[in-house]
Amino acid sequence: MASSPEFVEYLCEQLEGLGSIRSRKMFGEHMIYCNDKPVLIICDDRAMVKMLPNLEALLKEHPIVPPYEGAKPHYVLDPDDRETLRQAVRLAEEVTPLPKKRRKT
Repeated sequence: MASSPEFVEYLCEQLEGLGSIRSRKMFGEHMIYCNDKPVLIICDDRAMVKMLPNLEALLKEHPIVPPYEGAKPHYVLDPDDRETLRQAVRLAEEVTPLPKKRRKT
């Protein structure tokens, strides 16, 4: 089941003020970017963030599941817990590199 555009929009609204926030549809689901860095994956109307070392203390009580079959496990975030959501995105953005630009062939 694909995530609803309304859910993605709600998450982007929750993150307003953290920097440049945008979403992009990918493989039938969505990725949310903060300052052009991919920080949240949205699958089946669930917000997930990579299991990064600097997120361990903040998210140790959160469920851990892979966003899709064959993927590495991610922390599942509560979209209504705005404070934790914003803190997780802020921390993830700090350590996530900008994606490499692809060369046109």
